[in-house]
Amino acid sequence: MTATATQLAIDAVWRIESAKLIAGLARIVGDIGQAEDFAHDALLIALEKWPESGVPDNPGAWLMATAKHRAIDSLRRVKLLERKHELLGHELDAAHESAIPDLDAAIDDDIGDDLLRLVFAACHPLLSTDAQVALTLRLLGGLNTDEIARAFLVAEPTIAQRIVRAKKTLNEAKVPFEVPRGSELEARLSSVLGVIYLIFNEGYAATAGDDWMRPALCEDALRLGRIVAELAAEEPEVHGLVALMEIQASRARARVGPNGEPVLLLDQDRAKWDYVLIRRGLDALARAEALGGAAGPYAMQAAIAACHARARAGDETDWERIASLYGTLALLTPSPVIELNRAVAISMARGPAAGLALADALRSEPSMKKYHLLPSVRGDLLAKLGRAAEAREELERAASLTRNVRERELLLARAASLQ
Repeated sequence: MTATATQLAIDAVWRIESAKLIAGLARIVGDIGQAEDFAHDALLIALEKWPESGVPDNPGAWLMATAKHRAIDSLRRVKLLERKHELLGHELDAAHESAIPDLDAAIDDDIGDDLLRLVFAACHPLLSTDAQVALTLRLLGGLNTDEIARAFLVAEPTIAQRIVRAKKTLNEAKVPFEVPRGSELEARLSSVLGVIYLIFNEGYAATAGDDWMRPALCEDALRLGRIVAELAAEEPEVHGLVALMEIQASRARARVGPNGEPVLLLDQDRAKWDYVLIRRGLDALARAEALGGAAGPYAMQAAIAACHARARAGDETDWERIASLYGTLALLTPSPVIELNRAVAISMARGPAAGLALADALRSEPSMKKYHLLPSVRGDLLAKLGRAAEAREELERAASLTRNVRERELLLARAASLQ
């Protein structure tokens, strides 16, 4: 294997295995920051040795055993966690960084529990949302600081500071490395799902920058969602979120034109939709419903997405059902954004005048003053009603509010087309 091929293999192994490494090590040393350091130590050793020796048959186990060996050495040196050292030290006493026997035994049987603990630690309520996102992508997504910074159009030092502060906050607060139980679980799980969906949405419809979509972020969020769904298999809303992301991600290729321009839902070539992802999404939705989670907010949004996915053409969409689902969702989690989406569905089901009446009612909402999609929707509905001048003004206002270059260009083009 060439040096380049080995490097690519190491990068792939790291992306796949790093979360398991950090999770297992965090349980041993009780500190996420230290766990990440030991995992990176193992990576550096792999970068040194694998180009000569080749990639091991079980690279994840090799990295875990090497990282544990480093952790045990560190615990010995600083004389910390002596009891754990006695329990765990014998496991790797005979191991050497260059030749590690019994690699299969290096992966813990309860790695799934460790990963779930890491998920809840990274999304701990002590941390700001920005910190939760950065730490989740770093620890569970395997992204480096530069990748996270580029994904969110934030300076790399800013992301680095968020991650450092987050790990310090968790350490100083002595946050237990555990899965919350009882009544706390639901609230904490909601936070975890919110972080994952925030990552997905930033990839699906970027809030700023030159690109309409950042597919890599969608992929990272989907991978994280699938991990959590596997670890918390009896939690219906986890499957509801996965269903929602799978179905939305299925449209990725159709959402962007040949020059990177946005393509709106009703204008998309549905032959470009990924029907494997749609099937996976529908299966996940069925799992959520079977677990009694049909009324969960993510499952309900997934049911809305499923209405679009099942329609072979835009004019076959069941807009009445979508409007009804949005109505129920608005009762469950009241939000002006949900009401705006309901207005769009009502306009498609019952005509633009009915939708505009609902959209107009949102103009007094403080949270909607700078929300560009409100004037965008109003512009579309006004245009359908033949009120071109008003529509053009609304679309131009929407363009002035968005921070995404591609979306701004689309809105201005739509405004210019109205004479």
